[in-house]
Amino acid sequence: MSRTIAERLRSADPSFSFEFFPPKDAAAERQLWQALRELERLRPSFVSVTYGAGGSTREGTVRVTERIATDTTMLPMAHLTAVNHSQRELRHVLGRFAAAGVRNILTIRGDPPGNPEAEWVRHPEGLAYAEDLVRLTKASGDFCVGVAAFPYKHPRSPDLAADAHYLVRKIRAGADFAITQMFFVVEDYLRLRERVSALGCGVPMIPGIMPVTTIGTIERSAQLSGAAFPDRLRSRFEAVADDPAAVRAIGIEQASELCQRLLDEGAPGIHFITMNRSTATREIWFNVQARVSV
Repeated sequence: MSRTIAERLRSADPSFSFEFFPPKDAAAERQLWQALRELERLRPSFVSVTYGAGGSTREGTVRVTERIATDTTMLPMAHLTAVNHSQRELRHVLGRFAAAGVRNILTIRGDPPGNPEAEWVRHPEGLAYAEDLVRLTKASGDFCVGVAAFPYKHPRSPDLAADAHYLVRKIRAGADFAITQMFFVVEDYLRLRERVSALGCGVPMIPGIMPVTTIGTIERSAQLSGAAFPDRLRSRFEAVADDPAAVRAIGIEQASELCQRLLDEGAPGIHFITMNRSTATREIWFNVQARVSV
């Protein structure tokens, strides 16, 4: 059985993976593990656990990732950010992951705690860029390393061309794969892939998808994805805004179609952002699987 995401991405079959975040209390812990157990039955290629701004969920991330590694059949990937961490602290976290058998790490520079748009300040003994974190992770053990990609560009990048160059620098620093920030239009993914390919660089780039199940998701999309929600999609949801069931149905349909188009265009898989819930993700997964198996 393959132990790294890079190995699993070399399969002819598309990967399907799920993203979770560490719980803040006992009730959230129960919800998280209910979702994990329900999605475990789908035999995902891997699952990931996010890392809060400024390392605010570090212990939760490590604890949940360790438990997934030891108590489930799923392959875990831990997120790791450089914000507010010295290099010594980062190596310590990586050592804990290695001790638990966690070999897959998504390296992200991260946002300032409290305000993602605030000035980014490097820890005095820390790292300045995500590419530095890639190098540190690779030098700290036998890790398979992923990086973030931004279909709409990172909010701090001056333009799309510069953003593609930054992504290529992370890849050339040693990244084995990339996972995109959430997006809603397949062409945004295709254009990102073309920009990176034009620079002579390429690794498997997994689309990150989060279904719209409430109007609130649309309202938060700029903060979550780095871009405003597409107008032509917004009008479909706003037409049924007073009917939560209809909003959810359109969201499941739209996400299922998006996933299928991405796979048809050669995407190596789909990474579902679950928000620690399983129902919508399972519905989309079954829709896509039904089409894949035809």
